[in-house]
Amino acid sequence: MKDKIFGVLQRVGRSFMLPIAILPVAGLLLGLGSSFTNNTTIETYGLQWLLGDKTILHALLVIMNAVGSAIFDNLPLIFAVGVAIGMAKKEKEVSALSAVIAYFVMNVSINAMLKISGKILADGSIAKDVLDGTITSVCGIQSLQMGVFGGIIVGLGVAALHNRFYKIELPNALSFFGGTRFVPIISTVVYLFVGILMYFIWPTVQNGIYALGGVVTGTGYFGTLLFGIIKRALIPFGLHHVFYMPFWQTAVGGTMEVAGHMVEGGQNIFFAQLADSANITHFSADATRYFSGEFIFMIFGLPGAALAMYKCAKPEKKKQAGSLLLSATLACMFTGITEPLEFSFLFVAPALFAVQVVLAGSAYMIAHILNIAVGLTFSGGLLDFFLFGILQGNAKTSWMLVIPAGIVYFLLYYFIFSFLIKKFDFKTPGREDDDTETKLYTKADVNARKAKKDTKASDGKAAVDELSQTISRGLGGKVNISDVDCCATRLRITVIDPDKVNDALLKSTGASGVVHKGQGVQIIYGPRVTVIKSDLEDYLASVTEEHFEDDAAENNTAGADEAKNENAASDKAQESDVKEAQEADDVKEPTSTVIISSPMTGIAADLSTAPDEAFASKMMGDGAVVTPEEGVVVAPEDGTVLFVFDTKHALGFTTDSGIGMIIHVGIDTVKLEGKGFDVKVEAGQKVNKGDVLMKLDLDYLKANAPSVTTPVICTELKDNQKIRLIADGPIKAGEPLYAVDTYEK
Repeated sequence: MKDKIFGVLQRVGRSFMLPIAILPVAGLLLGLGSSFTNNTTIETYGLQWLLGDKTILHALLVIMNAVGSAIFDNLPLIFAVGVAIGMAKKEKEVSALSAVIAYFVMNVSINAMLKISGKILADGSIAKDVLDGTITSVCGIQSLQMGVFGGIIVGLGVAALHNRFYKIELPNALSFFGGTRFVPIISTVVYLFVGILMYFIWPTVQNGIYALGGVVTGTGYFGTLLFGIIKRALIPFGLHHVFYMPFWQTAVGGTMEVAGHMVEGGQNIFFAQLADSANITHFSADATRYFSGEFIFMIFGLPGAALAMYKCAKPEKKKQAGSLLLSATLACMFTGITEPLEFSFLFVAPALFAVQVVLAGSAYMIAHILNIAVGLTFSGGLLDFFLFGILQGNAKTSWMLVIPAGIVYFLLYYFIFSFLIKKFDFKTPGREDDDTETKLYTKADVNARKAKKDTKASDGKAAVDELSQTISRGLGGKVNISDVDCCATRLRITVIDPDKVNDALLKSTGASGVVHKGQGVQIIYGPRVTVIKSDLEDYLASVTEEHFEDDAAENNTAGADEAKNENAASDKAQESDVKEAQEADDVKEPTSTVIISSPMTGIAADLSTAPDEAFASKMMGDGAVVTPEEGVVVAPEDGTVLFVFDTKHALGFTTDSGIGMIIHVGIDTVKLEGKGFDVKVEAGQKVNKGDVLMKLDLDYLKANAPSVTTPVICTELKDNQKIRLIADGPIKAGEPLYAVDTYEK
């Protein structure tokens, strides 16, 4: 359950990439526009001639502010669409449209409930007994302030509805509304009731947050720490505005007499003192404790975290990650817009966000302790730091203390983030797993276009799964398929007539090889095979025999011949390329070498000796075999368990050095359905070399499996990587088995 939730959060995080890419630019526009159109700033520095009303620069800054505000004001809607697109399996554009509709429906439902209950009056004004900040305008609709999480609720829910119903078939009389057309319909109905439900649930959350505010004001430095932690923790929920605005603008944040007037709220007190600065020795740190600490972690701390994420990125992804992180860092430092950086790790690595919350919260307290009193108009970036810190002088603001404190926080963020990212292999920008499923479908689409296959059924129904359709054709059609199963790397099919199987067509789907064993056909796809099996089962369950037979007739003529010719030419070219590469490697020295140790104690041998054609011919990758003499399988190197197959006979593994592997215990052991295997790890678990991965009942395996010889293979070798066998004979677990040599391209 934990892995499933984490996997969902990772997918949600990946779906944030598109909206996050626009946030830095929006942040710069909003920060510049907000800072230099502030009346207090303009009047304080006598800049009416340059930035005052009716000047060209003022007009430009107002436009910049409006453009930036438009994006940030509508972040919930943007994320609703982004999550829906990212989580939808297919027909993503339908999911996006449905998310927009559902988002409006939910907020309109909330609006109606607010009016019915009297919280929004007939003239559109908000009732006096409603807590400030709890009701806001959402795309012109007065609704509850739910922030980005309102969008995520819509995105996740719509994606779930979409994946469940986008293929639905309705009775003939309603067939027009079936398939993808049904998704926005069901989304509308569901989110009508979700809106009603949120009306009852969300105010409780908001009221609880406001109640916590009272704890902060009466507890000194600890209260400042608590304020900072709570405010930063509420950023993802969009509820931080509800929490901090009373401290900035009302008596909740304190009162003080300035220039003969009683002023309420931390920010109001600061600007009142700024206007009367000639009579102020030092601005009140008690008033600015609600924001002065932001300069420490926004200008120094979070950039340290960004540097850590960049340093931890994979080499091939550093350029892309660096571009994203640099723009986000600039937005954070100059304008105090932290969302681009925080959202880059919030959902893929919640533990990092927890660290950010604690460190940022402590920065508020440190600034309070050091008597730092730098004010702000928008957020804690360099612009406000210059205007309300440096320009006011160190004597009034103690701004110089921000620099040493900031350096300490930069180092803290950098080293803590670096350690945690490497320790737990967090998928921060530049460390994401390769999306093999997306690559697979792209390749299938290319092959489908080459073979001139139709993407729609002849009866006008929605487009079918082209990859599954091609596999089905290659196996002789649905009527020729008796059973579908898979192991860790290969699709296992039982067919009625083996002579109808078209190997060339099956290879065109991206398979690295096809193995025949009587009526059994094994198609080698690698670790992504479980997805392929699921899709194929869905396809076979939905397609009719008559429809397929029409397509199969086409396949038995030009399509099959074309596929055979193309694959024959491709195989010949590949053989030539491999031969040339091997000859070149023989005279070159490797640029780097990674040693892979044996996961077992037993007898090591070359992979070509494996008693299985698919492994021996290296269809799934290169490596070696070990015939175990002891019933323990250990981690060959430090790394992470990628997956454990349902039947426990195989597991995927990636080393810390980036080598992807499969340890496949025995031959045809998938048929044992987990008997004889005692797995000690789970998917996503970090392990060290020598840690026990599984224990084996060798006597049972020898008696019930064709062989216990275990392939230990690298499944994703690059073109310039080559396996070099080190051990050939007796070997102990943990001793070097083979080397992965990398040559210059």
